[in-house]
Amino acid sequence: MNISGSIIKMRSEYADPVRYFLPMGEMELPLNELIGKTINMKFTGQINCIACGKRTKTSFGQGFCYNCLQTAPEASETVMRPELSKAHLGIARDMDWAREHDLIDHFVYLAVSGEIKVGVTRHHQIPTRWIDQGASKAILLAQTPNRHIAGVIEVFLKSFFSDKTNWQSMLKNKTTQEYNLPEEKVNAYHLLPAELQQYLYQDNHVWQLHYPVSSFPEKVTSVTFDKDPLISGILDGIKGQYLIFSDGRVLNIRKHNGYFLEISVDD
Repeated sequence: MNISGSIIKMRSEYADPVRYFLPMGEMELPLNELIGKTINMKFTGQINCIACGKRTKTSFGQGFCYNCLQTAPEASETVMRPELSKAHLGIARDMDWAREHDLIDHFVYLAVSGEIKVGVTRHHQIPTRWIDQGASKAILLAQTPNRHIAGVIEVFLKSFFSDKTNWQSMLKNKTTQEYNLPEEKVNAYHLLPAELQQYLYQDNHVWQLHYPVSSFPEKVTSVTFDKDPLISGILDGIKGQYLIFSDGRVLNIRKHNGYFLEISVDD
């Protein structure tokens, strides 16, 4: 099998285990069925901006050309820092985009991916957001009518919970301790000031996530196409946005958004 095209982050489907697909131009490569096989990935040197499609020598912000990094709404700083969203005040790079992405229901959540963390996601990104982070379980903490308020809650809770994923622990499937998420949710609720407690999400359902991994590595080594245009190895599993090879090398697919690859698989 041979396939080529510009890649973007893996698409996932919630299942047991999670199902993964690699978009390549107009096609998608189903990845779960490739576990246990040797996959050969060659970077041709071509990078296309995921916003405008133009070729760029350097990828910024996980897939943008420099111009789109500065102007595209999906590259706005509010993507990483939701508390900075001003769409509710009528201020945004693109208000039409903001109405569809900022001025909609958002959730603040607690998730476990090595350790417990707090985060924000749009309602339609559940459970994709957690899958992309490689979380093993998650619970919804608060529901807000826009991105800004969700960001304010997240910022407040950053003093008590991490807001970053330890990617190495996540890929090793190591957790610092067992977490009771309904209890952690109650603790988080009591940490919030009264004006933010009103957004508490009442449902205490705990999402459980399992990934298609044959065995988790004891040690991980990150590889990139920027240093090695040809990456080849036996695919041992997939977690988060990472391919895990049998020798402990891991490849962050999302980091290579817009990279044009040629892929072949040995039967």
